[in-house]
Amino acid sequence: MSRLSEQYKNEIMDAMMKKFGYKNALEVPKLNKVVINMGVGEAKENAKILDSAVKDLETIAGQKAVVTKAKNSVANFKIREGMAIGCKVTLRGERMYEFVDRLVNLALPRVRDFRGVNPNAFDGRGNYALGIKEQLIFPEIEYDKVDKVRGMDIIFVTTAKTDEEARYLLSLFNMPFAR
Repeated sequence: MSRLSEQYKNEIMDAMMKKFGYKNALEVPKLNKVVINMGVGEAKENAKILDSAVKDLETIAGQKAVVTKAKNSVANFKIREGMAIGCKVTLRGERMYEFVDRLVNLALPRVRDFRGVNPNAFDGRGNYALGIKEQLIFPEIEYDKVDKVRGMDIIFVTTAKTDEEARYLLSLFNMPFAR
């Protein structure tokens, strides 16, 4: 068991119960999953670009990535239904906690001019979305082997009912929210 998931079991649960006054340990919100999504618009012209994006995402997540396909056709973007246009990874359990630990302690501090992540990017139901402009902030990615700098979306799905609960939960995971 990783340090972060063990820490969740004890300290985070106690802190959440104290702050929100939960009576039962099962009421305490927890991190359900982390979804990392990389949209690759250039993949419509060249399928090889998508392969390198998938390889980068698999290196970052430590898990096999799934290629996402367009749900419907959009003439303005020259996209047809079923065309491969991105990739995603869903992390749960041990890998999820390990990824959150690496993101907060290694990757985010490497962002240039970093002043914290947006504290208002919650969806109203306790889920948090974080956009990253370049994959180079992750130490697993070798700068010399990157063909193109790509961004990604990282979504933290929690069992929290409100944004306040989710914000407190993520702050207990040391998420550096901007003041």
